[in-house]
Amino acid sequence: MTGAAKHPLPRPMARPAPPRPVRATVPSPPAGSGAPYGPPGLPLDMEKLLAARLHAVKVRPYLASALFALHVVEDRSVPTMAVDAHWRCYVSPGFVACTPVEELAGVWVHEVSHLLRDHHGRGERYAREHEEHGRGERLRRNIAADFEINDDIYGDGLPLPAGAVLPSLLRLADGLLMEEYLRTASMSGLTGDLAWLDCGGGADGQDRPWELGPDGAHGLSKQQRDAVRFRVAEGIKGRPGDAPEGWRRWADEAFHPAQPWRQLLGAAVRSAAGAPGVGENHSYRRPSRRSASVPGVLLPSLRRTPPRVCVVIDTSGSVSDAELGSALLEVAAISRAVGGRRDLVSVISCDAAAGVAVPLCRAENIELVGGGGTDLRSGFARALRSRPRPDVIVALTDGQTPWPSAQPPCRTVVGLFPRPARAVPEENPDYVPDTPPPWARVVTIG
Repeated sequence: MTGAAKHPLPRPMARPAPPRPVRATVPSPPAGSGAPYGPPGLPLDMEKLLAARLHAVKVRPYLASALFALHVVEDRSVPTMAVDAHWRCYVSPGFVACTPVEELAGVWVHEVSHLLRDHHGRGERYAREHEEHGRGERLRRNIAADFEINDDIYGDGLPLPAGAVLPSLLRLADGLLMEEYLRTASMSGLTGDLAWLDCGGGADGQDRPWELGPDGAHGLSKQQRDAVRFRVAEGIKGRPGDAPEGWRRWADEAFHPAQPWRQLLGAAVRSAAGAPGVGENHSYRRPSRRSASVPGVLLPSLRRTPPRVCVVIDTSGSVSDAELGSALLEVAAISRAVGGRRDLVSVISCDAAAGVAVPLCRAENIELVGGGGTDLRSGFARALRSRPRPDVIVALTDGQTPWPSAQPPCRTVVGLFPRPARAVPEENPDYVPDTPPPWARVVTIG
């Protein structure tokens, strides 16, 4: 068509370049928001999560029983991953999607460490003793529990996450317990930045709204939880070179839990001193109530007098000065256990031969003599020759001694200083010390 203006055809729009792939990172949720990771409909990548658990088992085989005992619960209200006291592991699908497999394996180990070390029970006791139940106190316990765990679980196949909470953030020493970190640091400078941190009730002893509780499905009973801990401790003890020092120390305590030995020793002394027939005598100072049934006859009443206690202290060369100092502290505690009557408590130093029974005036002024071999039989014989004869004999020793062949005619309590399994004389490697006799009440000291 002539005379018509020719308009150029529009040029096609250039297609935008595809976005460059970016490596997923783990962002920290906004402080105090509680917002979950990722879009609401994001499914949980269970294959990736279980692959991370298998990697954790591969690099930390001594934790396999505990890792496989955890039951996974998908929950979008959980910030990252968290555990409750019943060994359920609550997982955010968005967190799993954003976290590499190796770092997820480290989170698996981190969460199961809370449960193995009983941070739930310990945190609950700490909160009850110090009356700290608020949100800020809960976060402090969680941070302190993380300090106890994170100082030795990473490395050797488990990379340290960028946001891992370490004791060095507060210039604190590694290797301490949760309670020690709580006592030595306020952590007020960290709580603002770590308000998003939440490892669940299994980390600090305070239940969360998302947790299923003791009656929920797939929880472990107390007996099952103890069995898992024992299997893990057994694996660590079987191959101690594979585990860090912190885990080996935990395994030792799991096999031989710490005993409140001061309370046990005091209870043993009080039980022996208060047993029937100890310190009992007849007195006419107050007539017996049975006199009313026998007219014209005055019957004596049975009166209880404070018991006499003789403490035999092992002063042989195998007992250290620190243990002798501890023995003197126990002498003072024993005097309190019998009502504070120091005149009723005497002390005998004994190595291969027994010294003189010294009445207790002040425990710190008692001179302990010895340093040779050990034979507590002479100490028992000396105690029984004392007049008046003691109602209770307390022997404080390392146990490397022969014992009396016959049971003494009074109550006996033995306080044992701990010794390694092979603490034997070098000149006689086949020597095995006698165990305390069955008629003695035995309490391990320390």
